[in-house]
Amino acid sequence: MHDFLSILPLLIIVGGAILLMLLSAFEKVQVEIASFISMAFFAAAFFVQLLVGCGPETVVFAKIFNGMLVTSNFTMVGGLIILGCGFFTAMSAHSYFKVNLFCTLEFYCMMMFAACGMLLLTMSQELISAFIALEIMSLSIYILVGYDRANVTATEAILKYLMLGAFAGAFFTMGTALIYGGTGTTKFAGIATMISATPAAHPFLIAGSFFIFAALLFKVAAFPFHAWVIDVYDGASTPVTGFMATALKTAVFVVFANFLALSAGMHSSWITFLFWVSVLTMFGGNLVAIGQSSLKRMLAASGIVHSGYLLIALVAISTDHFTGSVIGYYLAAYAVGTLGIFAALSYLGGKDEKRGTFDDFKGLAQVRPYSAAAITVFLLSMAGIPPTAGFMGKFYIITSAISAGQTALAVLGVISSILSMWYYLRLVINMYFYEAEDSFEIAGSPLATAGTFVLVVCVFAIGLYPIII
Repeated sequence: MHDFLSILPLLIIVGGAILLMLLSAFEKVQVEIASFISMAFFAAAFFVQLLVGCGPETVVFAKIFNGMLVTSNFTMVGGLIILGCGFFTAMSAHSYFKVNLFCTLEFYCMMMFAACGMLLLTMSQELISAFIALEIMSLSIYILVGYDRANVTATEAILKYLMLGAFAGAFFTMGTALIYGGTGTTKFAGIATMISATPAAHPFLIAGSFFIFAALLFKVAAFPFHAWVIDVYDGASTPVTGFMATALKTAVFVVFANFLALSAGMHSSWITFLFWVSVLTMFGGNLVAIGQSSLKRMLAASGIVHSGYLLIALVAISTDHFTGSVIGYYLAAYAVGTLGIFAALSYLGGKDEKRGTFDDFKGLAQVRPYSAAAITVFLLSMAGIPPTAGFMGKFYIITSAISAGQTALAVLGVISSILSMWYYLRLVINMYFYEAEDSFEIAGSPLATAGTFVLVVCVFAIGLYPIII
């Protein structure tokens, strides 16, 4: 029964996706109804995941799945974040598509199928099943990015993302084949056993791990595979961009951490590599973000920086007692801040996202003070200002890096965080220290507005929740 309950959230989302796919054949079913259905399924799956609770690492239906799926505290937290992201994205999309009229029922169906792939990816403890989950997620996201077929920017975004994503999938496949050639297994547990039993790492294992790391680094937009993210985030519709920036990153970092922590030998072999990738990701992302005038492009670049912080946590993990608590906490803190600002942009952006630059939001605090205050909270959290969740997330990451002996990396992380305040506070200054040039009229449903203020509460609530490193 515990095994069934562990995968029940996944089954609920699969059922919801199939239901929406069938309902899309009926013209009488409205898009608004589909958004409420998706919200209901995401909420139901979230509460089931919450009720199941966190427990020790468990192999789900070991005889049926042959050890391919494993649940733990870490995977359950990842699942909660993904389901929460899906729920708030559906709320944002409901308001967004009241003004931007290109949505159909299949949009919410694809979003739920993407969530299915993400949930499966968090539980995967075997490379082939992880690849299948990765492709289920990726193919759905490709469709969502290019959903507005009349938009040239969206068409450009999907072309870039699809072409580069195909290379990432090929890298993951090649890495899986090489690891199987070197170890004779694709299961994480079997790979760990082979690494422990063999003093010298097999060349195929080293090459295969490199290819898999390259694929995963592409998915999280880490250096040097980060260039695509700016144009893709800019071209996708605002709710999709928020979903990609949070749920997708959560799923990939969970499987990344699980793969890296499969043995001490695997982790120690790649610490230096990940050290430099983390540093270059943080400072490269800051360099890109500082020069942006578009909010979505700035947030895309800041997402690169946050991937760098999460890579610090990967460098600092302990394979002997791996819990993933620091990574899970930071992912949750990052998700509520990022989802919140994209929810605000969903209803403030207007038709065809006419408000998209820093200058477009000048004087927002005079016209819509509550929305400006909410955006300020999200930006301060992303910048790491207390008492927000973002500050606590960065605090735990820096502390874990120092505890692991990575003091230099911790210092560089703090410097990067200070640099990031420039582009976060720039928007705050525009909202509060300029005269309003726009009436900021809002059309559509109030769901995105409600979701924004719920996420403000979450920013402070998560910041008050302590974890054990």
